[in-house]
Amino acid sequence: MTKWYQLSAEEALKETGASAGGLSVAEAGKRLAADGPNQLEGTRKRSPVMMFLRQFADLMIIILMGAAVLSGILGDLTDTIIIVVIVFLNAIVGFVQEYRAEKAMEALKNMAVANVKVLRDGNTASIPSAEIVRGDIIVLEAGDLVPADLRIIELSHLQINESALTGESVAVDKDMKPIDENDPAQGDILNMAFKGTFVTNGRGKGVVVATGMDTALGRIASLLQEPGTQTPLQKRLAAFSRTLAWVVLGICVIVFLTGYLRGEDPVVMLLTALSLAVAAMPEALPAVITISLALGARKMVRKNALIRKLPAVETLGSITYICTDKTGTLTLNQMTVEAVAGKNFLLDEKNTSETGEEDFQWLMKGMALNNDVTKNDKDESVGDPTETALFNYAADKGFTKDELEQQHPRVGEIPFDSERKLMSTIHQDGDGYFVIVKGAMEILLEKSDNEEKEKWSELLEEMLANGRRVIGFGIRTLDSKPDDPQPDSIEQSIRITGMAGLMDPPREEAKQAVEECRSAGITPVMITGDHPVTAATIAGRLGIIATEEDRTLTGKELAALSDEQLDETVQQVRVYARVSPEQKLRIIRALQKKEQYVAMTGDGVNDAPALKHADIGVAMGISGTDVSKEAAHMILLDDNFGTIVGAVKEGRRIFDNIRKFIRYILTGNSAEIWTIFLAPLFGLPVPLLPIHILWINLVTDGLPGLALAAEKAERQIMQRPPRKPGESIFAGGLGAHVLWAGLFLAGITLVTQAWSINVGDAHWQTMVFTVLCFGQLFHVMAIRSEYNSLFSIGILSNKPMLWSLAGTFALQLGIIYLPFFNKIFHTQPLTWQELLICTGAATLIFWAVELEKLIRRRGAAKP
Repeated sequence: MTKWYQLSAEEALKETGASAGGLSVAEAGKRLAADGPNQLEGTRKRSPVMMFLRQFADLMIIILMGAAVLSGILGDLTDTIIIVVIVFLNAIVGFVQEYRAEKAMEALKNMAVANVKVLRDGNTASIPSAEIVRGDIIVLEAGDLVPADLRIIELSHLQINESALTGESVAVDKDMKPIDENDPAQGDILNMAFKGTFVTNGRGKGVVVATGMDTALGRIASLLQEPGTQTPLQKRLAAFSRTLAWVVLGICVIVFLTGYLRGEDPVVMLLTALSLAVAAMPEALPAVITISLALGARKMVRKNALIRKLPAVETLGSITYICTDKTGTLTLNQMTVEAVAGKNFLLDEKNTSETGEEDFQWLMKGMALNNDVTKNDKDESVGDPTETALFNYAADKGFTKDELEQQHPRVGEIPFDSERKLMSTIHQDGDGYFVIVKGAMEILLEKSDNEEKEKWSELLEEMLANGRRVIGFGIRTLDSKPDDPQPDSIEQSIRITGMAGLMDPPREEAKQAVEECRSAGITPVMITGDHPVTAATIAGRLGIIATEEDRTLTGKELAALSDEQLDETVQQVRVYARVSPEQKLRIIRALQKKEQYVAMTGDGVNDAPALKHADIGVAMGISGTDVSKEAAHMILLDDNFGTIVGAVKEGRRIFDNIRKFIRYILTGNSAEIWTIFLAPLFGLPVPLLPIHILWINLVTDGLPGLALAAEKAERQIMQRPPRKPGESIFAGGLGAHVLWAGLFLAGITLVTQAWSINVGDAHWQTMVFTVLCFGQLFHVMAIRSEYNSLFSIGILSNKPMLWSLAGTFALQLGIIYLPFFNKIFHTQPLTWQELLICTGAATLIFWAVELEKLIRRRGAAKP
């Protein structure tokens, strides 16, 4: 592959078979036919019908559809209809998310400009960008989008904003010199212009060296075509579904064979086994998850976090790493003067005293006069970001351009040149004249008459060590106005007046957010295209680099590492600087290989592949490109890194509530299975009819389970570490709880059955039915918190839960006391004493769970 940046302009023209006058129309036509249009290609689009049908390929969905068929066989069409509706709603949600995700490639394509200026047969023509071919000569002017990758062959003060590709907010000064280095960082390739970037200043010409998918932007597009990553919840539920399917199958076989061997009616036992299969499947789980995520998404959008893909809500609660871009995400994306220094003065955040030093006065005049900044109708400063920062700083110190230009009008100038790295303006001062020179400090030192160069060098090193961009200023008096000012004659014998240190400063709220991430066990990592010193400085200020073990790695160093070496060091690196889009993706995949859940924030086109392939991609809503937004799972509407903290808390709350639902529903299902399975072993008749099982499953899986989605966050939710990435959904005592609590509730039910049969109560089956139903209602009240007592979180703190419990209780009473339902459900009205016994027995599960939580709290309190 040709390294165009290593070739001279003449060699690039020769290599592409072009000339300074451009290609002929005939030759351009041949190349277009051979190479294809200058467009980004997308993957072959799936039809909406196939997208929709794909949603039914999930194992949980297949199991649920099987449960629906079984319910229909058993004659319970209500359960069948409910399952089918839930499955279709889940499929619709998945379809909408996948359909919207297809727009990422379309957004990339739309970055292409409609028409560009190109030389054909020696004349300038305007043609569609799709017709550009390798070897074309493109004419660039301020405001133009770059339509392809170009090797620059001619320029005049050309500056290009490459933030979409590199993340660097400052426009790049281009030059034509070949680069000897192998594989330099994207931001260091100064002799090329890249597709998707735009010209901010000057003009130039470039020969097209790559079009379409062969461009830097095209390589990003190809990364976007790779399949995305499953969310933590999807991974856990997939494992949960597989396990549950085999467990349910095994239980059904055991229940049927046990009953058959005891001499029970095979048809009755088959119906009972099938009923248990239906009851054991948590068909409300997709609905609970969808409702939980939707409620969370609605809550989060009010806090400036827009969810594009619902699973992202829960994923936020599981992340262990946040890999964040720097510019505009952790910083203000606004160059600011942080310090000014001279031989006898220093003003920064530590030294804020004013000075009457003459050099300080001249430094401020230089910052106010040597620029091309103007004011718009809103009295806002308009111009180059660096010049605007200097202009505003001087104005804040009382040195305004308008007033100074009245005293010292500009009578001449020598524009900035990337080779000289200087800009000079000539001003009248009464009968005399003076020159203000601005530019790279090291160049000014070479051209100065200052005797104390060593002191200036020390000040410069101090500024650079703090990660600042340094701009130096100097003056020179003239006896007369030069007719034709030239650098060689004007920019000599300069007296340096001072220097300014600039930086895109970190956001205050970002620093707090980093601290909160650390307290929540989340590791923040900066990945940027910026200079390593600047990146490390910002990271240090924010607390991303906090210890001596926290490493900084450049893109060049990263490229030299093998995958195995990166795997060994990836968890020690806190800052990656000067990295390419492919490297961002490599970093994320290395972390994911370490079983970490990774969030990636970003705003540029260069961030899009990493945003898509991270466990959750977070795009910036204000400064973010359309490509990054379409690739992301979540968009920060205020571009505020701090907004992520609130989103993480919401994600953790939602995952906790999903676990509570699984705890609740599987405990209930476990109790039903234990009751059916153990009754024959104790010489008791089959305690429940199939319709009883289906009713309990329908009612208890319904309203109370859905009400758990409204449960508030646990105390100290942001002071605990994220759940271990490889952790099962049954971890943290959930699996053990399902077993003992299910067995305990089954024991209460069987004791009630044995007692009522023993005393000759003809209503024994209705009592068993009622205890099991009420027991699940008391159980759901107890598990509203995994750690805290119901009485400490407040009985009234979840009103939807109270309404659902009241509704379920009323429905069960209707089943018991209304004659119409007595016939359908084979129940008998209970006396008030029997109802009281059933209710009292059912409360035992509540007190047992409260005792479990008390033991857990006391265990956690021990040192």
